[in-house]
Amino acid sequence: MSKEQNIVYIGRKPTMNYVLAVITSFNSTDTKEATLKARGRSITTTVDVAEIVRRKFMKELKAGKITIGTEEIEQEEGGTRNVSTIEITLTRG
Repeated sequence: MSKEQNIVYIGRKPTMNYVLAVITSFNSTDTKEATLKARGRSITTTVDVAEIVRRKFMKELKAGKITIGTEEIEQEEGGTRNVSTIEITLTRG
């Protein structure tokens, strides 16, 4: 989790690790929003984290801005490939 803007980068860890990170970011500071960021195969985990936090733990949260996009990643063999990205902003109601 990034401290400066309450950003949680989603990767390969278990889903509940990220759920705990989001809940901690809302409870430890007096913050109004947190952003989940992921790319590639982690996008499904990001959506799962957002829904678990919203439906099970912090029912007052709403999905604010959802941004999708594509990044070009340079490969070691040469050339580039496109990777999908997502950002989900959860806001306290």
